[in-house]
Amino acid sequence: MRRDVDAGRLATFLKELGETAKGETTVYLTGGATAVLYGWRRSTVDVDLKMEPERDEVLRALPALKEKLEMNVELAAPDGFIPELPGWRERSPFVTREGLVTFRHYDFYAQVLAKVERGHVRDLADVKAILDRGLVQPTRLRELFAAIEPMLYRFPAVDPPTLRAALDTALAGTSGVRS
Repeated sequence: MRRDVDAGRLATFLKELGETAKGETTVYLTGGATAVLYGWRRSTVDVDLKMEPERDEVLRALPALKEKLEMNVELAAPDGFIPELPGWRERSPFVTREGLVTFRHYDFYAQVLAKVERGHVRDLADVKAILDRGLVQPTRLRELFAAIEPMLYRFPAVDPPTLRAALDTALAGTSGVRS
């Protein structure tokens, strides 16, 4: 059975994963890993990540690291749920560098929109934490949603009016909410 991942176990994972890369790559952390590193959650059930460029040696190391560290690791990111947001890489904050791997948080705007789209209780709690910490600005979030809204047809599981309404609900009570 895999154990929950706290900040210490996550740091060990990042260090060991960084040691496996034989070339430069960037790993974007999302979801629970971001929540743990920012401190609004003590632990997460898994580490979700996206790698650019994908490196075979790092991907091959993941199963052994999962077993050794008794943790769940998933290749998952917001762009699996919604279209890529313009400029997401530039808005992805630096976490650390281990070996040839630069670790970053996946863009908070994209994380919020993907979490709102999924709508799970824990996801919506993360959205509130991100908003409360000022990691996204509501007006900019709406602008970025408008930028990807015409591409939502590429994600047939997403109903654009429902997503827009869920975003409105998530932003209710924050500054920058349009009526």
